[in-house]
Amino acid sequence: MAGLTRTGTVRATIAPRRPTTWLILGVVGLVFLIPIASMVAFTFRTSGGGYDLSHWVALVDPANAGKYAPIWKGLQGSLVLALTTVAIVLFLLAPTMILVTLRFPKLRRPLEFLCLLPLSIPAIVLVVGLAPIYLSIGRTVGTGVWTLAFAYGVTVLPYAYRAIQANLDAIDVRTLSEAARSLGAGWGSVLFRVLAPNLRVGLLSASLISVAVVLGEFTIASLLNRQNLQTALFVVNKQDPYVAVILALLALLFAFLLLLAIGRVGTATALRRSTPRKDPT
Repeated sequence: MAGLTRTGTVRATIAPRRPTTWLILGVVGLVFLIPIASMVAFTFRTSGGGYDLSHWVALVDPANAGKYAPIWKGLQGSLVLALTTVAIVLFLLAPTMILVTLRFPKLRRPLEFLCLLPLSIPAIVLVVGLAPIYLSIGRTVGTGVWTLAFAYGVTVLPYAYRAIQANLDAIDVRTLSEAARSLGAGWGSVLFRVLAPNLRVGLLSASLISVAVVLGEFTIASLLNRQNLQTALFVVNKQDPYVAVILALLALLFAFLLLLAIGRVGTATALRRSTPRKDPT
């Protein structure tokens, strides 16, 4: 559809009209809200057909501590995995991307291809390839749940790479590093005191997305016989489906809060950059 401006030029209108936009948003919202509302209603339902808070209270009842022990153990394992995976992203992936940007710009496309490759590999295929490696890892360092961080580091590569690369493209990394080096800063100072503060939005986004992915992962942990939050929920679901749904809702809420935090940080940074600084004179 095209319209005429006051100057007589033709202006193409690609965006839909406001009623169409609200209709699309409403349909998409219902697709997400109806299942979530059904899950919430299910957690309040009693065996007699009524609704109360008994299932929510049972989750924190000390008498059920043994029954729900796998959940807390799985949650602890998932938190350890989240911290280890974030460490891999911050101390391995991010410095590698900075090094490629500064010293080896021709390797950016191959690095991007490698980082985005896990998107095209199903988790079950990834496990088949990692099974022999984890057999050796189990013999060397044990079979603790933290060892899943190596596999999760590969799983979160596409999301972490995109978040960090977007921030790298928004700043002049080469100029900042050369200016710092000309003032006598070492590479450690350049990385942690010059580049890292300018990349905090991308690093924070990559970290939060990695945490959300780790907390929701099931296939790799299940096939490699490790216990995390999702495998624990699967076990408890056979005994008490209400508590499993409650914790699934809480995990979904936590992931939503993480994404909201990413959006707030990005918005605050954009506003801070767009706001002109006042001249002290």
